[in-house]
Amino acid sequence: MDSTRNPSHPSGAPTASADPSAPSTAWVRPALAALLLATGLLYLWGLGASGWANSYYAAAAQAGSQDWTAFFYGSSDAGNSITVDKTPASLWLMALSVRLFGLNSWALLVPQALCGVATFGLLYAAVRRWYGPIAGLIAGGVLAVTPVATLMFRFNNPDALLVLLLVAAAYATVRALETASTRWLVLAGALVGFGFLTKMLQAFLVLPVLAAVYLIAAPTTPGRRLRQVLIAGLAVVVAAGWWVAVVELVPAAHRPYIGGSQSNSVLELTLGYNGLGRITGNEVGSVGGGGGPGGGGPFSGQAGPLRMFGGQVGGQISWLLPAALILLVAGLVLAGRAARTDRARAGLLLWGGWLLVTGGIFSYMSGIFHEYYTVALAPAVAALVGIGTTLLWQARAVASRGRRIASTLVLAGTVVVTAVWSATLLNRTSDWYPWLRTAVLVGGLIAVSTLLLAHRLVRRAAVPALLVSAAVALAGPAAYAMQTAATPHTGAIPTAGPQARGGIGPGGGGRFADGPYAGRFDGTGRPGDGRSGFGPPGGGDGTAGRPPVGQIPGGAAFGGQVPGGSEAAGRTGANRGGPGGLLDSRTPSAELRELLERDGDDYTWIAATVGSNNASGYQLATGRPVMAVGGFNGSDPSPTLAQFQRYVADGRIHWFLGGGGFRGTNGGSSASSEIAAWVAANFPAQTVDGVTLYDLSSGRQG
Repeated sequence: MDSTRNPSHPSGAPTASADPSAPSTAWVRPALAALLLATGLLYLWGLGASGWANSYYAAAAQAGSQDWTAFFYGSSDAGNSITVDKTPASLWLMALSVRLFGLNSWALLVPQALCGVATFGLLYAAVRRWYGPIAGLIAGGVLAVTPVATLMFRFNNPDALLVLLLVAAAYATVRALETASTRWLVLAGALVGFGFLTKMLQAFLVLPVLAAVYLIAAPTTPGRRLRQVLIAGLAVVVAAGWWVAVVELVPAAHRPYIGGSQSNSVLELTLGYNGLGRITGNEVGSVGGGGGPGGGGPFSGQAGPLRMFGGQVGGQISWLLPAALILLVAGLVLAGRAARTDRARAGLLLWGGWLLVTGGIFSYMSGIFHEYYTVALAPAVAALVGIGTTLLWQARAVASRGRRIASTLVLAGTVVVTAVWSATLLNRTSDWYPWLRTAVLVGGLIAVSTLLLAHRLVRRAAVPALLVSAAVALAGPAAYAMQTAATPHTGAIPTAGPQARGGIGPGGGGRFADGPYAGRFDGTGRPGDGRSGFGPPGGGDGTAGRPPVGQIPGGAAFGGQVPGGSEAAGRTGANRGGPGGLLDSRTPSAELRELLERDGDDYTWIAATVGSNNASGYQLATGRPVMAVGGFNGSDPSPTLAQFQRYVADGRIHWFLGGGGFRGTNGGSSASSEIAAWVAANFPAQTVDGVTLYDLSSGRQG
């Protein structure tokens, strides 16, 4: 970026280059290529060790690769009994990959890694246009080594595609702001709308920010700005609503049940369980979010202004969060009373609004909140660090003497805060490379001294000061990111980095380190008192062995790192040899798999079992549809007892498998318990590999 003054800016603060298309210096392209290559290696290296990762989505991708109806709706199985509890766009990406390359870890996970590399490229492009290549490279580098970004761009939850689409929407908004382009703004709206088809209302958190920044800063008349925003809003509705309209208009008898809803409605799912319920805690059929004062529940830490810095979340995203907030304020001060269309300020408002709105909602939501959601904050944090650092550094060269001194002091203060906070986060994993926090503190002291020296005495110390500051800022998150990439992860709630005090176990699984669940679970997927974590052990009535209300199953079934970190463990899942759980699957033995596959072509579903994750393990192992009774939590009314009895009478289900499901603590249907009780009372049981099976073919009519 040119170090030029903005003539309309009374302070003479630096502004964005007047010619964003001007050629870069020779080193920029090699540097960008090197960073993209390094990011690709970080996200792709050893990717197959995580096996199916989240088997819930892996099974749905498998189903979509086998059946186009399952592909369109996002069904859990190719028999189309029920969908996953999200809109299906991320499944489309994986299912197409599986169709091309077969069902394996790489086919499922490489698309997520490529989303990560593409997100880096788009973030660089968006920041570079207004602030220059150095700002873009800083932003891309910070994003790449943010621990939760490394985690989610190596995992098959919907978040990887969601973040890519939102960054693409921000880039399109930047382009629209340059020339008041309706076309680019409509594209931004369509990208946000497609984000809805990836993870529903979470995609809309950035929507008011994009609209507000355009209304404020676009270089055209107020009336035209308003019309353009309304047209872009229509693009959001069309891009998000066409799939919803199809699902709502197709008769329920001709499509799968909408998982996560209690009334077979995608609108209910959007506004309830996956929408406002996440904020209020009123999520009927869930395992419990929080509700009540403070909210948050056992998955998420205490709701409040410090949630993003707490024991469960801080190590995922907050390494450079204080720096981003400081640099946002400093950048806005530098902008002062610039012209309405000033690009430097518009970019700060865009990325700062993204961070404050999304981070604020994450901090205070009382429903289910998981640490990995914070990957949505990573692009904003990275952009603000790149932009703020560049603006302050340029102010040292072109601003008045007072502003030069102030800019230097703010940069030095930011380094100090970052070093101290990084050491604090590292201290939460005090047994993990304990020397690193000392190195960060010492490096921070050297960096600050060099910054001040460069300002007062030796200007040639400026570049070394920047390099040391960058090393201090990135040492902690980069170390966590590499640890994350080196560790296989499975289950529904993965976390990045080593186990931290106040967090949920190593990578999200295992023992609760602190808090009300400390020591309750032994890392096997069962509570420490010896009770089975889930469902009817060996069948039963669907209630035996269920944890008390509010007791959350832990250990490997809770998700996280694969015990032992071996590739085999990653491929088979953490619950190998035990009953399936709420948040992870089991892998059946060869004997059980052979039994399930026998005469499989004669049935729509070779088996049924309570809970989607329990079903997913059997389905992935056999390659044949397994019905997930009750959906993800076992609390959806799909199928009802009467429907299940009709399926059995029609000879569409061969086996019923005990040992799965968990009806949750927040209401929902009791159909899964009724079905389990009816099966146990009417069909003979046998046990194979510790799993109780009921042969439903004896109830077949004709």
